[in-house]
Amino acid sequence: MAIETLNQMIATHPEVLSNLKRAQITRYAVNQREALVLPCGALSTWTPPESTGRSPKDTVIVRYPELEEHIDWTSPNNLSIDPDIFQRLWIDALTELWKKPRVYVTDRVIGADPKYALPVRTVTDFALTSLFTMNMFRPVPGNIKESIFADKRFTLLVVPYDKIDTSRYQGELRRREDGSTSDMLIAVDFKNHLGLVYGSAYCGSAKKLMFTAMNYYLPHENILPLHCSANEDRNGEISLFLGLSGTGKTTLSADKNRSLIGDDEHGWDESGIANFEHGCYAKLIDLDPEKEPEIHKAVFSHRQIEENGVIIENCMTYPDGTVDLSDSRLTQNSRVSYPLRYLSNVKIKGTGAHPSTIIFLTADANGILPPISRLNAEQTMLWFLMGYTSKLAGTETGIKEPQTTFSRFFGQPFMANKPSYYANLLGTKMKQHQTRVFLVNTGWSGGPYGTGSRIDITLTRAMLDAAMEGKLDNVTYTENKLFHLNVPDSCPGVPGEILHPESTWPDRDSFEQRADALAREFSEYFDKAYGNAGIDDAVRAQCPGK
Repeated sequence: MAIETLNQMIATHPEVLSNLKRAQITRYAVNQREALVLPCGALSTWTPPESTGRSPKDTVIVRYPELEEHIDWTSPNNLSIDPDIFQRLWIDALTELWKKPRVYVTDRVIGADPKYALPVRTVTDFALTSLFTMNMFRPVPGNIKESIFADKRFTLLVVPYDKIDTSRYQGELRRREDGSTSDMLIAVDFKNHLGLVYGSAYCGSAKKLMFTAMNYYLPHENILPLHCSANEDRNGEISLFLGLSGTGKTTLSADKNRSLIGDDEHGWDESGIANFEHGCYAKLIDLDPEKEPEIHKAVFSHRQIEENGVIIENCMTYPDGTVDLSDSRLTQNSRVSYPLRYLSNVKIKGTGAHPSTIIFLTADANGILPPISRLNAEQTMLWFLMGYTSKLAGTETGIKEPQTTFSRFFGQPFMANKPSYYANLLGTKMKQHQTRVFLVNTGWSGGPYGTGSRIDITLTRAMLDAAMEGKLDNVTYTENKLFHLNVPDSCPGVPGEILHPESTWPDRDSFEQRADALAREFSEYFDKAYGNAGIDDAVRAQCPGK
C-alpha cells in the first residue's frame, strides 16, 4: 500500500526530478537558497534547533508480530509504533510532498560489496537532502542483480521541514516534557523496506536510518554490521575503529599513511569488510588543520560550486563566507558531508580483507581508563557488550555535558536485533581470523572533564600506530585489576607516565574514589542489561567491579 501511494504521487506530480547529476542538484539547492555558497565552493546550511542532532526519542520501529523473535524490545532505543499509525503518517508526508513545486528522487545503494548492496530510493522535496544521499550512499553497481537484496529495494521518504499535524495524533506519538505531542518522527519499517524522516532536518537522521536498516537485515544473512571506521596499510592489513560519535572514529581513521576504506559503517562477511557508504559525515567543531589535515583539506579545498557537493551543517558562517569552526553557540554538533574521494588517501572500492586489528574507542570523561589496553577474547566480548563511553555534547539534542553511557556494540541506537545476533558473529570471526583487539581511551587524563585535559591526539595516533604495526605484541603489560585491563608498560613515542592514568592525577585518593564509582556503574549496568541473558561466566568475570 505504501509503495503504491508513493508511485501514484510520483506519477502524477507536475515536476519529479530523478537522478540528477551533481551539478544540477547543487544548482537547485543554491537557487532555492537552501544553503550559502562559501568561497571554496562548499555549501553551508543551518537547521532549526531541534534538528541539530539525532532525536532518539522520536526514532521508532514499526512493530509486526513476524519480527518479535528478532527485535530486542527491551532495549531503550527500540521504540515501537503501530503499523496503522505509520501508514497514516506516510500518507501525510506524501500529501506534503504533493504540495511542493518539485520532488527529487535518487537511486543509490548501501554497501560497497555487490553481493549484499541494498538498493535505496530516496524521495524528498529538499535538494540538499538529495545531494546528501549522493554524497553518502553509493552509486548502483552494474551487477546489482547479484545482490541478495536485488529484489528488496528500500524506499526512504524525507520531508525535513514539514512538521506533523499533532492534532491528528494525540496519544499516539511521543509526549514531550511540556505535555505537547512531538511533531517529528524517524521511523523504519523492516518488513516492508520503508523509512520515513518527518520533520527532522538533521542530515544524520536519514543516514542513521539506513544504517539501522542494514544492522537489522545483515545478521540474518550471517554478515556482521559494525559501527566503525576502517583503513588499510601498505601491506593490505585492515584495522577497524569501533566507537560512538565523538570518540574519534572519523579523525583517527583518516591517516595519511593508511588508505581510508570508510569512516562510520561497515559489514564483515566471509570475504572481508566492506564500507556501507560513499562519503564521510564528520564533526566540524574545533577542526584543527594541523592535527586533522586530511579532513580540513577535503572540506575547504577550492572546487567549482556545481562539482563540489560539500555540505557544511550548522557551523557558524558569516555573510562574507568565512566560518568559525570553534563557535558552538548553535550546537557542538556542527557537521560536514563530503565524498570519500576528496580525501588524498582513500580506497574508493570500499572493500578490504579480514581485519588484523580492531580498536574499541571510548572517550572517558572520568579520566580513569588507560589510554590504551590490550583485550583478550573474554574482555573483548565484555567491552563489545558494554560499549562504554562518555556521551559528548551535541550529537543528540539536549546533551550539554559529557554523560556516562553504555551503548552495546558501540552503536546501540542502531542495533535492533537481540544482542546474541551481533556478539556471536563477532566472537566467531575474531577467533577465525585471529584478530587482535585494543581498547583506546580518547578522553581525559590527569583528572575528569573540567579538571584534567583531553589526551593529545598526536599521542593517541602514536599508540594506534604501535598497536596496528604489532609493536605492542611483545612488550610487558600490567593488569589493571579493577577494570580487568592489560596495560602496556611502554609504547614507542609515548611518555610512560601517561599509560597508567593513576600516575597522572595529582591526588591518588581522588583517583581511586572516582575509579571505584565508575566500576560500580559498570557492574550495576551489566546486572541490569545482562543479568539474565546467559552471558558466559568467563565474560561476566571481566566486568569492572566484579
